[in-house]
Amino acid sequence: MAKLYIVPTPVGNLEDITLRAVRILKEKPVLLAEDTRTTHFLLKHLGIEGKKVISHHKFNEHKTVELVSRHILAGEDMVLVSDAGTPGISDPGFLLVRTCVEKGIEVETLPGATALIPALVNSGFPTDRFCFEGFLPQKKGRQKRVEALWEEQRTMIFYESPYRVVKTLEHLAQVFGPARPVSLSREISKLFEENIRGTLAEVIQIFSHKEPKGEFVIVVAGRSKQTEKETESPCPDFSKS
Repeated sequence: MAKLYIVPTPVGNLEDITLRAVRILKEKPVLLAEDTRTTHFLLKHLGIEGKKVISHHKFNEHKTVELVSRHILAGEDMVLVSDAGTPGISDPGFLLVRTCVEKGIEVETLPGATALIPALVNSGFPTDRFCFEGFLPQKKGRQKRVEALWEEQRTMIFYESPYRVVKTLEHLAQVFGPARPVSLSREISKLFEENIRGTLAEVIQIFSHKEPKGEFVIVVAGRSKQTEKETESPCPDFSKS
């Protein structure tokens, strides 16, 4: 019986792909890609040719999931990849997987690259319990989402772009307190990978002197007895820094 394969792709270094993932990409004729150009580049690097690559991204996935599921039910294997990392984790994939599950289609998800786990482990914060928040809402619901995390005791992980990372750090500082420990991982697995650690206030101050570049993973320490008094001190006005 045909199935849907979820295949993680490198988040940076193109060597960060499993042998099993390469085998699946070689064996299966049809790939669903977030950006076909990015996927063709990866295939070329791996020496894989002759693949049919179909566009499947957040702007068209609501229209394509039914068509894809019908092809699988008709006996055609499908492979879903994202531009970087594991499909479905802050990338298209959830809707297709849910549709396949509802229709009784087998889904085989390969383990592999993702940005959140290296950033979490590298932070030095507790890893036994953590929560992944992905990208915060840009506008509606953002304040409510952050405030709901005020009492969160687990290590928290967020994704952010270079264009909004400072604003997000300032928002977190206003809610959690400027002394809350934070670790930023930038450009994970890439040439200019960097890790920045300190308090929220300290890290915000760093970016007042240099422009943020690259994709960021923000890892924030959870609330603890040590951090319970953090919000009692007034948060600095970062807009004047």
